[in-house]
This record gives sequence, C-alpha cells and structure tokens, in this order.
Amino acid sequence: MDRQAAWDLLCEYTKSESLRKHALAVEACVKAYARKFGEDEEKWSVVALIHDFDYEMYPNAPDHPVKGSEILKERGVSEEIRRAILSHANYSGVPRDTLLAKTLFACDELAGFITACSLVRPDRIASLEAKSVRKRMKDKAFARSVSRDDITKGAEELGIPLEEHIAFCVAAMRSISDQLGL
Repeated sequence: MDRQAAWDLLCEYTKSESLRKHALAVEACVKAYARKFGEDEEKWSVVALIHDFDYEMYPNAPDHPVKGSEILKERGVSEEIRRAILSHANYSGVPRDTLLAKTLFACDELAGFITACSLVRPDRIASLEAKSVRKRMKDKAFARSVSRDDITKGAEELGIPLEEHIAFCVAAMRSISDQLGL
C-alpha cells in the first residue's frame, strides 16, 4: 500500500474532517521520525494515515483497531503494518516490538493533544512551545479524553525525553499547519 492508497482508504471509511486531520497530524510526526531514524517514510506514512481509519465504524474497544485490522488483511496489507496499528491500542495485546509501532504509539495521543493546545491559542501552532504543552498536560480538565499516561509512556518507549519529543512533534505538525487548520 502506498500513501495515496492509504489516503483513499482513510477517506473511504472516515468522513469526519477532524479525524482526517488527526491522521495527517500523526502522519507528520511519524514521517518526521522516519526521516530522523533513517526509516521508510512512505511505509511509516501509510501506517500513520490508516491507524484510526476504522474508528468511525468501530469507536469502542476492542473493536477498534481489531476490526480495522481484519479489513486491512482482506485488502492484502502486510502483517507488519497491521501489527503496528494493532499495537497502538494498549488493550489489543499486541506488543510494540518495532520502532515503527513505538513511534506510532508515541505520536498518536500527543498529536491530538498538540492540536487541542493549538486550537486555544490566537496564533494556533505558530509559536506553540513544548513547555506550554507540558503545562496544559497538568490541567486534567483540558482535553480530558487524551491520555497523559500514553503521551509520557510513548516518549519513554522511544527513549526520547518528553520535552524533546513534544518539541519534535510540534515542529512536524507546524510544517503542515495549513493542512491541519492550525
């Protein structure tokens, strides 16, 4: 599956503009890490784009992402890609045993949180800094559905200090801020 096929699949199953933007935000972060780590940017983009493609149809655990993985298998998507996607859900039982899986997990919740932080700023993501994101993480009422534990655990699994991980993802998302509406 190439990036265009992944985008088409996402659009086929995901009608919500905000969920599509979330996929683009996660893609920006994951792809930037692929570049940093010398990995396959196209493959990593595909994984990021389709990690939540089934969420509108199956929003509840454990259906998401298990049902999506079944759809991907029927379409001939590799086990490596399906396992990385399955592993982004802690309850799936699939371990994050590849750098790709760890990166997807590390970027997923954080991209959503960075988006939320950006939306309450007058200049959106333009001047957002990691310290502002960290400060917002302490406010449990802000973006309450985002798991702070997953954000912290993701950075730990990648072996990157949280502040550095946040700054890296903010920069990646800033590079496509027009597509994200930020």
